[in-house]
Amino acid sequence: MREFVRDYELMAIRPRAGNTPLLKGRFAFIACHPDTGEIKDAFDLEIDVPKNFPRELPTVTEVGGRIPPTKPYHVNQYDYSLCLGSPLRLRLLLSAKPSLVGFAETCLVPYLSGISYKLKTGKALPFGELDHGFPGVFADYQVLFGLKSPEQVLATLRVLGKKKRIANKLPCPCGCRLRLGRCLFRMKLIPFRALANRPWYRLQFQEMCAYHKVIEADSRKKAQLRPAANNFTQSALTGAAH
Repeated sequence: MREFVRDYELMAIRPRAGNTPLLKGRFAFIACHPDTGEIKDAFDLEIDVPKNFPRELPTVTEVGGRIPPTKPYHVNQYDYSLCLGSPLRLRLLLSAKPSLVGFAETCLVPYLSGISYKLKTGKALPFGELDHGFPGVFADYQVLFGLKSPEQVLATLRVLGKKKRIANKLPCPCGCRLRLGRCLFRMKLIPFRALANRPWYRLQFQEMCAYHKVIEADSRKKAQLRPAANNFTQSALTGAAH
């Protein structure tokens, strides 16, 4: 934390009884992007650093009222913390420099610079953006794992949540119809096993499974309503003809 407040001088360490200290203050930064040039700005932030950082990521909240607490600005609606990216992507970025300064440089500054640009210009984020919430997480995990469907993502999270000797006996998530232990896809999972432990992947699997089931149920309901709506329209047209 001391390295962090040395690099970001307007931030301070605020002790909390029975908990890890809170980083709070004005987070000033300068970022450069090929499409926007230099972006210089500052936001009032609270950064809650977990005890087991960097295995778990900090929670960041903007407390100055500049960032609208809405989904288009990637603010989580359950606690109004900033959604800096998909959980696995953030861990991958942080792995290159697993410190609070590294977190600021690779996870926080890119988000804030994009939001700063959006607030000043009214345009979309300059580096592109995922859909907010689980849809964006599914899309990003497909890219990270090199897969084609949400179902394959779920299968990958499932095997990452198991011991290797058990996972290798399961069908490979890539869809090759081989066991994981016989497919080269298992090599792609090696760096991801180093990013998080099995319980973390099991929790990701459970949360994303629950969301996926809701989406599937909603899709089935819409599919069932569609023929009824078509029949009603056809009946109305027939009645009009008579």
